[in-house]
Amino acid sequence: MSEKQLSPDILKTRQHFEILDGLRGIAGLAVVTFHFMEVAYSDYSQDFIGHGFLAVDFFFCLSGFVIAYAYDDRVDKMGVIEFFKSRAIRLHPLVVVGSIMGLLTFFFDPFGGHPELYSAGRIIVLFVCSILMIPIGGMPDRYFNLFGFNAPAWSLFWEYVANIVYALVLNRLKRGYLVALAVLAAVGLCYVGWHSGNLMGGWSTGTFWDGAARISYSFLVGLLIYRFNWIIKNKLGFIGLAILLALAFMMPFSQKWNWLTETLVVLIYFPLLIALGAGATLRSSFKKFCVFWGNMSYPLYMTHYAFIWVFASYFAANKPGPGRLAVIIIVSEVFLVTIAYLVMTYIDIPVRKYLSSKRVKS
Repeated sequence: MSEKQLSPDILKTRQHFEILDGLRGIAGLAVVTFHFMEVAYSDYSQDFIGHGFLAVDFFFCLSGFVIAYAYDDRVDKMGVIEFFKSRAIRLHPLVVVGSIMGLLTFFFDPFGGHPELYSAGRIIVLFVCSILMIPIGGMPDRYFNLFGFNAPAWSLFWEYVANIVYALVLNRLKRGYLVALAVLAAVGLCYVGWHSGNLMGGWSTGTFWDGAARISYSFLVGLLIYRFNWIIKNKLGFIGLAILLALAFMMPFSQKWNWLTETLVVLIYFPLLIALGAGATLRSSFKKFCVFWGNMSYPLYMTHYAFIWVFASYFAANKPGPGRLAVIIIVSEVFLVTIAYLVMTYIDIPVRKYLSSKRVKS
């Protein structure tokens, strides 16, 4: 690979769509809130944010759009290996940090946990698989999560798969072929929603392939939004779009039509929000807010679940009432945002800068 191909201009990250960054932050907060609430309310119809798990599908769609925007015209210049390095530097430090945090809370949960049920060898295997993003689902007391030490990593596993397929195949395909693949993926998504009654799967051994259906459609349609320039100019602004996004997470459950409403949100509503977000005008007063929460969304997503297990142990032992529960969740979320900020500032950003500098020098 030539010196020109490895130049900083080719390797650097492009400017972000700041409203989309802000919406990513809203989705990150929604999924954290959902994880707290699902511990307390197993009946999602009683949960005010019972569809918060759909934030993952929003992430997938946004990822397809951003990857196409950032890399469509330079993957060939970079080369596949350099593309993989770029993605690994961006994503993997927090995979490791989240796994370490999950291991620590597994051993030192003050309200419970059962590390004594696992041999040292099994714990080592589970931890190594977590760091290397190998789905194993070997923890029965954690509902056979594919990544027991860091449950949200299941979506990162599929993100890695999508990035590999993009670099090897999708970036070279003409738009017509992408449309055909997206239609097939939409059919698969509809089947998963109908068969399961929801689009909540992908995180466990029993729902593994649901994750493939969820990312296949959303990632592809994200690519298509960029390739076809489906960007809708509008004046909704960040607040208007944030409200529209939040409505998807807070829509009520319907026992009969739940699978259909969730599927329609993923098939149509989220792509529409991406198109609107890319075309909206951001007021200068919201710029710092959007940039901050856009930066925070991934660290928050990858570090919060270690403490959700602790909260689950506390809830099982104490069964707090609604008022106390609300206070605990609010305080916990402030704590988790603080932890995510510290991890981002003192671990993630310095590690990524170091790896990037070593990569350019090499």
